[in-house]
Formats: sequence, C-alpha cells, structure tokens
Amino acid sequence: MEWKGRRGSGNIEDRRGVSMGRAGGIGGVGMIAVLVIGYFLGIDVTPLLNDPGAGQGGAPAELTQADKAAGEFVSVTLADTEEVWAKVFDEQVGQPYNPAILVLYKGVTQSACGGASGATGPFYCPGDKKVYLDTEFFSTLEERLGAAGDFASAYVVAHEIGHHVQDELGILGKANQVRAQMSESESNAISVRIELQADCFSGIWAREAAQKFGSIDRGDLEEAVNAARQIGDDTLQRNAGQRPMPHTFTHGTSEQRSRWFVTGFQTGQMAQCDTFSTDNL
Repeated sequence: MEWKGRRGSGNIEDRRGVSMGRAGGIGGVGMIAVLVIGYFLGIDVTPLLNDPGAGQGGAPAELTQADKAAGEFVSVTLADTEEVWAKVFDEQVGQPYNPAILVLYKGVTQSACGGASGATGPFYCPGDKKVYLDTEFFSTLEERLGAAGDFASAYVVAHEIGHHVQDELGILGKANQVRAQMSESESNAISVRIELQADCFSGIWAREAAQKFGSIDRGDLEEAVNAARQIGDDTLQRNAGQRPMPHTFTHGTSEQRSRWFVTGFQTGQMAQCDTFSTDNL
C-alpha cells in the first residue's frame, strides 16, 4: 500500500503524548494472558491491568519513530475513508457524509463509551462518534494474530469507520436498541450482523480506494482478506485453546468475515451489504 507522502486527515485527535495513567500490577506472562482474554473474547479487561489508584499522574507516553510513522499511516488511511465515503454517500445515499474523529492513544484513555486500553482493542464509540485506536494493536495484529502488512492495518481502520457509516445511516442505533431487549445469545447474533456489515463496508472502501488513489494492489487485498480471517471468532477461540462456541460469537467466523469483505469489494454497493435481512450470513 502506497501511503507515504500523501494527504492526511484533519480529524485526528492525538492523545499519545498526554499523561493518562499507567498500567501495572500484572507483568510478563500474566499480562499477555489478560490481553489475550480481552482481544479474543471482546472483554474490557482494563481493571485487571491497573493498580488501585492508577491513572493518577504518570509520565506522558514517549512517542517513538514507529509511533510517529503509525500515526501518519492512520491519518492517511482516515483521509482516504473520508474521500471515499463522501463520494459513496453522494452517489448511493443522497446525503452528505459527516466524518468521524479518530483518537490515537497510547496506554489508556477515556471515551464516552468507557475506558479504552490495549485490552479493549480498536473500537467505535457512537456516544461521541469517535474511533479509538492504540497503534500498538498493529503489532498485535501482526505478531500474535498472524495478519501482517500495511493493508491489514488499513482494514482495521476501515472496519471501525464502517461502524461510523452505520451510525450515520441510523443502522447502529437501531441494532443496539434491539440488542438491549434480547438475551445474551440473541444479542450476540445481532452483533455478528453489525460486524459483518462493517466488514462489507470496508470492502467498499477498498474498492473505491483502489480506483481513486491507485495505491492498492492485489497483494494488499490478500492482506485484508487474511486479516479478516485471522480475527474471525472461531479462529480466535481455537488460537486461545478453546472449542469454538457459536452462541458466543460477536463478530462472525473467519469465512463470514472474509466473504463479506469480498462482497463489498466486488460489488461496491451498500445495498449488497445488508447483513440484517439475509438468512445466508
């Protein structure tokens, strides 16, 4: 993916140089085990990472060259999503697209949806219409989840922006209202449909970005499809030493996630991403 030297987004809120507290109390193998629980099962384990009273003071996070490069990469990717969705909304929705703010942080921070940390992974918060991303997740994506490459990381950003697109369309709010009235397993099933639609929307972004910017090649697309496979619920549970339990799935299987991404890429049509009315997830 060719991104260096290209335009970045003005909708980045960089909190990485701000003192937001410190994680402590668990180290070494214990820290890794707790993070694995958070990443694989979608649980916010921030309280397990912090000492009592942590978050008071603490030295500002020091930005490395890798941090700075990751920030620039995210900014360019976000700018691409803004141009793509402005075009798609104009052509397919008939209304303007209001871009999201993307918050970069390092360690821990706060959102309108609660605490954000390395344990929560990247997420979109409809409460403040912001995406939260600790760029350390890119290392986790490559080193622990087996999804290497710039475009695998770009897919993560595009997926979270896909949730913002759902929010702009009113889909996310309605789906979450329905989830709140259901049992846990039924709520999980709706969550899967939410996530697969965001995967499909990220596929639309990839198609448009390839045509508009010429910065994406076949190898990049393979990276994105591989990333979608590696973070399927069934694969994550197997890698965590568990037997896959479909009633606990919240994001979809590896096959589903990669297939819906490809659906968005091949069709470029938001109507083809209707995961809520299909019986064939």
